[in-house]
Amino acid sequence: MASHRVTYRRRNGYNTRSNRTRVIKTPGGDLRVLHIKKRGTAPKCGDCGSKLPGVPALRPREYAQISKPQKTVQRAYGGSRCGGCVRDRIVRAFLIEEQKIVKKVMKEQEASQKKK
Repeated sequence: MASHRVTYRRRNGYNTRSNRTRVIKTPGGDLRVLHIKKRGTAPKCGDCGSKLPGVPALRPREYAQISKPQKTVQRAYGGSRCGGCVRDRIVRAFLIEEQKIVKKVMKEQEASQKKK
């Protein structure tokens, strides 16, 4: 299709990222410019940086207009961390607690051996 002489429909007359367009044909047969919105980026995991599954990629204003269940998933750290990172956090916390218990038991054993 050859390029067509059409004009922008907004104040900005430059071919910028925020002023992308495509040419459409109206039902009346005119060629008209259609302004294309910028694509949204998907939210990323705060730990590993991967895209969060289950959360749509929208523009910031669109997040304000959708309901909360659409912005998160039903899990601890739902809309900010991915499942793998949450699992790692839980395992790490569990292992640290276990380590504390082992240290405490070892200390008690040493104390009882010194008494004997």
